[in-house]
Amino acid sequence: MITTATNYTKIEHDSRSTKQQRADFFMMNNFLYSRVENNFHTNKYFPDEDVNIYIANLLTSISDPQHHERARKYINPYDFALKEFVDTLPNHRDKYLAYRTNADFLLISIGIFDNPKRMRPNSKPHMNLSSKGYISRGKVYYRLAQSYLNKTSSRKSAMVDILGKLSRGFDDYVKVLSLMKTKYLNLFKKITPGEMYHFEQSVLTINRKKELAELHNKFLDAYSEYLKKETTEQKEILIRLIDKIAAIDSSFSFKIS
Repeated sequence: MITTATNYTKIEHDSRSTKQQRADFFMMNNFLYSRVENNFHTNKYFPDEDVNIYIANLLTSISDPQHHERARKYINPYDFALKEFVDTLPNHRDKYLAYRTNADFLLISIGIFDNPKRMRPNSKPHMNLSSKGYISRGKVYYRLAQSYLNKTSSRKSAMVDILGKLSRGFDDYVKVLSLMKTKYLNLFKKITPGEMYHFEQSVLTINRKKELAELHNKFLDAYSEYLKKETTEQKEILIRLIDKIAAIDSSFSFKIS
């Protein structure tokens, strides 16, 4: 998928480009599909069509460099540092923008990129919260943004309601975005070497257990035949099976009388 601020062209698996569409329509359409599939329909708990529009626009803005330039001065990964920064801002509107920008960042970072810590793949964890902790932080930031926006004017704006809904439904919106990222944006987490190692070990363990079960069955059959005939040939078959089982399970031992 190639995305611009206004349009995108989806690239199929055979490298053919499909019809170009508006990026905001693409984001809105697939966000709504993801809501349905996640059993979190629009207006399920409270009227939130306006939140759909907000999040679709937020997703579209990811591809706009100017959006990142505007957000850069506000984003801070530590809540205490953000609070100190907000206290230096001269007015309620700037404080609102600071908290809203950080809440938006957490919503997208958790839901789409699964990286609220802003860590590089080879980074070591340092002062990291759990995903649940970052979700709680996102809720608080939207609530604070709502509070400061309320103070900027005597008239209640539509954005005040949207911020309150984002805070209230933050968990569910993250779940919808998590579904959207894989099913519609085709974003998948890269398997680390460590994860691959453990995966391979688990597969090997399963294969060993299966092979061991088959060898035990063969051993019982061969031992039964040996008790009946006690021929040299049956004894050799039995010895080979004992050696194979012992090679997999070191605790196994058997002596032929």
